[in-house]
Amino acid sequence: MKKTTKIALGIEYLGTNYCGYQRQLECPTVQGHLEAGLSSIANEPVGLICAGRTDTGVHAIGQVVHFELGVERPMKAWLQGANTKLPTDIRIAWAQEVAEDFHARFSAVARQYRYVIFNRSVNSAVLANRVTWLYSELDVEKMHLAAQSLVGYHDFSSFRASGCQASNALRTVEFISVSRKGDFVFIDIKANAFLHHMVRNIAGTLFQVGLSQKPVEWVAELLTLKDRTKAAPTAPPTGLYFVNAFYPEKFNIPLVALDEVLWQ
Repeated sequence: MKKTTKIALGIEYLGTNYCGYQRQLECPTVQGHLEAGLSSIANEPVGLICAGRTDTGVHAIGQVVHFELGVERPMKAWLQGANTKLPTDIRIAWAQEVAEDFHARFSAVARQYRYVIFNRSVNSAVLANRVTWLYSELDVEKMHLAAQSLVGYHDFSSFRASGCQASNALRTVEFISVSRKGDFVFIDIKANAFLHHMVRNIAGTLFQVGLSQKPVEWVAELLTLKDRTKAAPTAPPTGLYFVNAFYPEKFNIPLVALDEVLWQ
């Protein structure tokens, strides 16, 4: 029986030109390009499993994927070689062999996202599709205070998409913070798992608090209501970044340092 090797990859991509991460038949996707590029290096089909699928227009700087195959290649082939087969807005940042029991999705104990808002009266000419622009000044202190009601184990029904296929809305948010640096406002959130559109729905709700359209207490009330129709509209995908997937230390999976990326 041919021995198989399991490889994990760290992936960066700008999601603007793609219909999300997950492979689709008639629309360009990140997974589609990655699998095509890796298959050309392996000379056999490569199927990927990812830590967390992202929607159309959403970006990633710390996506993790894995695949198994029965051919041997030097690790640089999966890094330098595969990158030559990819569009410039998709990159493999690192590659390493992992243990047989590693699984990019099921071994992950938490995921982290960052939502980036460009908060200036005039939009940026160079940040289009990379941030969400809001021209009215946001009250970051109110947003941060309101967000703290989301920390912990809750039913996030008020913040899930209507078409979300998760069996339940119970999730544990480890932390959420809202901070400003110059014209940039960052919403950082880490949880054991996320519902469909959960981060974007939270961001849209916090927008209304930051614009003083709703009080700080409103976010806690929405949790209790468990009704998506009572919350704010979904924030645009352009400002959302998948930052990290967290794994048990034994797997030695690299993390992206949050203070080193995205204009922090």
